[in-house]
Amino acid sequence: MKNIAVIGSGFSGLAAAACLAQKGHKVTVLEKNDHLGGRARQFQAEGFTFDMGPSWYWMPDVFESYFQLFGKSAADFYTLKRLDPSYSVFFGKDEVWEIPAEMDAMEALFERIEPGSALQLRKFLAEAAYKYEVGINDLVYKPGLKLGEFADARLLNGLLKMHVLKSFHSYVRKYFTDSRLIRLLEFPILFLGAMPRNTPALYSLMNHADISLGTWYPMGGMYRIVEGMVDLAKSLGVEFQTGSPVSHLPVDGQFIRQLDLNGGHFPADAVVASADYHHVEQHLLPASHRRYTEDYWDKRTMAPSCLLFYLGLNKRLTGLQHHNLFFDEDFHRHAEEIYETPKWPTKPLFYACVPSLTDSTVAPEGHENLFLLVPVAPNLEDPEEVREKYYNLVMDRLESLTGQSIRPHVIYKRSYAHRDFESDYHSFKGNAYGLANTLRQTAILKPSILNKKVKNLFYTGQLTVPGPGVPPSIISGQVVANLTDHYLKVQS
Repeated sequence: MKNIAVIGSGFSGLAAAACLAQKGHKVTVLEKNDHLGGRARQFQAEGFTFDMGPSWYWMPDVFESYFQLFGKSAADFYTLKRLDPSYSVFFGKDEVWEIPAEMDAMEALFERIEPGSALQLRKFLAEAAYKYEVGINDLVYKPGLKLGEFADARLLNGLLKMHVLKSFHSYVRKYFTDSRLIRLLEFPILFLGAMPRNTPALYSLMNHADISLGTWYPMGGMYRIVEGMVDLAKSLGVEFQTGSPVSHLPVDGQFIRQLDLNGGHFPADAVVASADYHHVEQHLLPASHRRYTEDYWDKRTMAPSCLLFYLGLNKRLTGLQHHNLFFDEDFHRHAEEIYETPKWPTKPLFYACVPSLTDSTVAPEGHENLFLLVPVAPNLEDPEEVREKYYNLVMDRLESLTGQSIRPHVIYKRSYAHRDFESDYHSFKGNAYGLANTLRQTAILKPSILNKKVKNLFYTGQLTVPGPGVPPSIISGQVVANLTDHYLKVQS
């Protein structure tokens, strides 16, 4: 049994901790904040329960596969409900699409908008399903340490079918011409960290996750996943220390023997860093043992940050679904203002989540829980006057598009943006979603899960393989656990 310290209790840290404990190691998770879960924390205020970060439950097979590693099922820890409609899309006040969960209804929607597109959707999703099967079951479980990992007959034979070298922009337009259908299919790309024309068409696998696998909700909120993963980890012997920020990682030769905490030390045979990669490397390690330079990090393309509002209302809302996308402004212009000319957006798209429509436990009776998100460029200043400006901008449009008064009924309000991400998570440039999934930042081209200068330090999470998002982070934890365990066995 070896003593392993996991820094951070986000999804990747929780997954790594449980997997390492299952392999017989003594694992302790060190969390700087007072609550577990990283970006997926939850808070309560005035009778409302708010998930602070992730709100979309996609790729249910990834969650199920994780729990099955331990002879469990997701159903052992939380109850899933499939949403139907999956979500609503607002193209304008009089043009609102409710995206159905059933494939027949989805094809009918496409056919109504663009004759002949139902068959095209079927072909598009068949290719997306292939990419998902190969990508999620094979590619993303690779540690990304050497090119030889991908010298697999199945991967090589399927390289052309994966459309790795084709842009998503050109790929989707091969199938569809209606701008609204294209925006619907491009929306998951907005959070991958690049314009559709700079994103590999490989990521149409996200459309398979969206349309074919469906949108789900864990009753009680996304934090139920965190609670389930924590309960599982504890059952395997994992210990948790909250309020325990790591202040320094001293290196003895090529090894970390202990972690310096505020007010103490923690001995360890290996360290798994699930905290922000840039922070761990550039601020906790001595300069002589950093794998990358600050210049390297400055040249990375980051996925977006976001401006969030957690709102409690003393009335029920009408005309909204659990998830709502507002595409009533120019998608391309907003994306440019995130990725190419970074600045606060002129007329942003935004997202509204109303979980209390599905789950009565997250708001008092007769009240509504409203979560608003505006995707924005990372590394922006976000003073209160800017936050308030965008609050009013978004609320103006929300009230106009849904035809109801909302602002006078807000009895609880909290905003969250760049400086909060930096303060709470040491988030590099205040990003919310990690490293962009561009072709030049894929697989072996991402920051490595290994530090060649420190033999017993490993990285996991959204700044390394396989990438941003809840399912990829859970997979990342599994990948790094296997590598850490292998290292410890070799050392023994």
